[in-house]
Amino acid sequence: MSFYKAIIKPIFFSFNPETIHHVIFRWIKILGKIPGVSAINRSIFKISDSKLEQELWGLKFPNPVGLAAGFDKDAKLYNELADFGFGFIEIGTLTPEGQPGNAKPRLFRLPEDQALINRMGFNNDGVDAAVERLKKRKTNIVIGGNIGKNTGTEADKTDEDYIKVFNQLFDYVDYFVVNVSCPNVGNLTKLQEKKPLMALMQKISDINMSKASRKPLLLKIAPDLSTPELDDVIDIIKTLQLDGVVAANTSVNREGLKTDESKLEGIGWPGGLSGKPLEKRSTNVISYLYKNLGDKYPIIGVGGIHSEQDAIDKIKAGAKLVQVYTGFIYEGPGLVKRINKALLK
Repeated sequence: MSFYKAIIKPIFFSFNPETIHHVIFRWIKILGKIPGVSAINRSIFKISDSKLEQELWGLKFPNPVGLAAGFDKDAKLYNELADFGFGFIEIGTLTPEGQPGNAKPRLFRLPEDQALINRMGFNNDGVDAAVERLKKRKTNIVIGGNIGKNTGTEADKTDEDYIKVFNQLFDYVDYFVVNVSCPNVGNLTKLQEKKPLMALMQKISDINMSKASRKPLLLKIAPDLSTPELDDVIDIIKTLQLDGVVAANTSVNREGLKTDESKLEGIGWPGGLSGKPLEKRSTNVISYLYKNLGDKYPIIGVGGIHSEQDAIDKIKAGAKLVQVYTGFIYEGPGLVKRINKALLK
């Protein structure tokens, strides 16, 4: 058992999950200011090998293991997190205006399932605050921008929210992910229906093409889509010539969990499930997408990666890159290095 799982994780897990998240952020930020700490972290966690490198969308990824959106929502810690061996980091989800998100408590651990349930609700400081932090970028790591809408935005103005964040963030990130699949923001999942989704992605794509130099544009989908809904997503990607897809977001499906039913009832709804229970679900989605999209539209695989094999399974299913979040919390920062070492083997 690793030092993290034996000593550090039990301490972290004795605190409220959202509280300890912010405490850890503060400590990483403080320690990162001490001369030499950044170099020590890189020496412990980072693997540099040309065999891990790949180029996608004109971007060079030093390795295929990234940090998923939601961990560093506000671009507060990406400089320090870059020292933990990631090949890329996705910030967000960012909205036009800052918002507090849903009422607390809104983040719950399911240790028996190695999972989390969250109903954060796109809590963030707003895109302008993130831009100011991105202007202080010290790392050359690839940064993705995950974009969304404000909770209070009326349905007929949803597209305007996405467009505003896209434009504000454009000069400060390397690629974009349009998040229409979060189950914790009112009416957002309606956007996954083909007609409104096609209209939204067409607008963003047109603006992207009008720029002097366009940015890679990807779509993030839910793991709960039916086959006909996945076919709609595939049609949108091909029709609009999007750059790829992130599969998959959190799930509203709670079937087959080991956690006691009374605890799940106490957590209630809404809430997106992440972690180990999504491993096979998201891999199946990746496999279906890859069979229909091939290598032309690269897939970023995310959901339930808690081990080296989990990541390898996603790549074998067709993902070009993978992302961790819940697995990073349960397994510790050493997970990224272990995955990269396994990929080299």
